[in-house]
Amino acid sequence: MTVRITLISKLVLVFALLSLLSACGSRYHIRHDKAPLREPTELEMQDAIVTNEKKSVSANRPYTVLGKRYTPISDEHGYQQQGIASWYGRKFHGYHTSNGEIFNMFDMTAAHKTLPLPSFAKVTNLDNGRSAIVRINDRGPFHDDRLIDLSYAAAFKLGYHLQGTARVKVEAITLSRESPRLTYVQVAAGSKLENIQLLAGQLKQELGLGTPITFENNLYKLRVGPITDDNQAQSLLKTLQQGQFSRAFLLYSEQEL
Repeated sequence: MTVRITLISKLVLVFALLSLLSACGSRYHIRHDKAPLREPTELEMQDAIVTNEKKSVSANRPYTVLGKRYTPISDEHGYQQQGIASWYGRKFHGYHTSNGEIFNMFDMTAAHKTLPLPSFAKVTNLDNGRSAIVRINDRGPFHDDRLIDLSYAAAFKLGYHLQGTARVKVEAITLSRESPRLTYVQVAAGSKLENIQLLAGQLKQELGLGTPITFENNLYKLRVGPITDDNQAQSLLKTLQQGQFSRAFLLYSEQEL
């Protein structure tokens, strides 16, 4: 009898340890997303206040998830698209978003694969006409059939929190800026300043554009710009990528680098 009890105790301990290891191996404290234990308040569901915020440089670089590469757009002005919206809640609550903020499922926020971070959008539920203004501060949803992931509060306001998904229209909201947004193409990074300076001189002569060099994370980074026209920036990026700078990407700033 004692032997059997000891064996059972050991098995219980083993299963407990396996559960603990499984939890430790995951970034999140629960495996599957869930709705909160309460409804959002009217105050929490007020539309996000649209402002002219400085865009994140690091969060707007090209990135790869699940083997698929995404390139964020440099200017959201005029963006409109229809698709499927989902929502996220308790699983991600309290964790960092893609631009370094803390996700709160009761904030009027959203995740989008390519809209600049941060930016603002009006999201309308095409099935009931309800709309909400949200602040885009995260990346996702990484499903081919999904356009945008709203916080639980925003999904509740749009009336699809029980269904899980809804057909929506997403329209970017922008405010007029005193000065145009400046776009740059990052073409190279290296630890030897003289090599970067040599390349900067060559590109400046070939392209007739500025070639500022910044020092970040122990690397000298070479950018081409600034460029105020998005079409020109996209065209230049394509040209550079087809040449020797296949890993070039766009980034932008509210002030000259």
